[in-house]
Amino acid sequence: MAAKNKFYVVWKGKAPGIYGSWEECKEQISGIKGAQYMGFPSRKDAEEAYNSSYAAYKGQKKKKPGLSGEELMKIGDPNPHSIAVDAASSGNPGKMEYQGVDTKTGKRLFKQGPFPEGTNNIGEFLAIVHGLAFLKERRSDRVLYSDSRTAISWVRKKRCNTKLQPNARNRELFDLITRAEKWLEKNSYTTPIVKWETVAWGEIPADFGRK
Repeated sequence: MAAKNKFYVVWKGKAPGIYGSWEECKEQISGIKGAQYMGFPSRKDAEEAYNSSYAAYKGQKKKKPGLSGEELMKIGDPNPHSIAVDAASSGNPGKMEYQGVDTKTGKRLFKQGPFPEGTNNIGEFLAIVHGLAFLKERRSDRVLYSDSRTAISWVRKKRCNTKLQPNARNRELFDLITRAEKWLEKNSYTTPIVKWETVAWGEIPADFGRK
């Protein structure tokens, strides 16, 4: 995953600006339809983004330090004919939700949650399976991107290998896990599941902006 964000830019919210914590940012976007916001590791990056536009940053490939030009060329660019999935959890376990978006446009294709007690890995797993089912139903040949190696591995093994124990608060979530595992057992798919290269491309377009 990318470095932890320390500053948040709100382009469209109650009071657009730069905020020093996710809680402050969340207060500004809560209840705002089509809120536009994103997290950044430094104030300099945040100020540069705020003086630009949300459209210029959403889903943009960001070449970050750590990879040579040769390495970036080898990785190449993300396939725009694809969907991207991601999850966010406030705590481990904590309130969790996941979503899938069109990689090129950022348009949300599906979203589930928030669930009162879940983990990021569970959300990533469910997001991939949801995405596979979504694409199969539409007979789409698009690629599916996830930035979670763990979840990709769980999907390939057809099992959500979580250590979280079922209880009354997460019953709905475990029902979804059971359904997802059964779907994987009963269905075949041709969708390529590809690791999103965060270091080369920046945050995955489906990111919730809470890191």
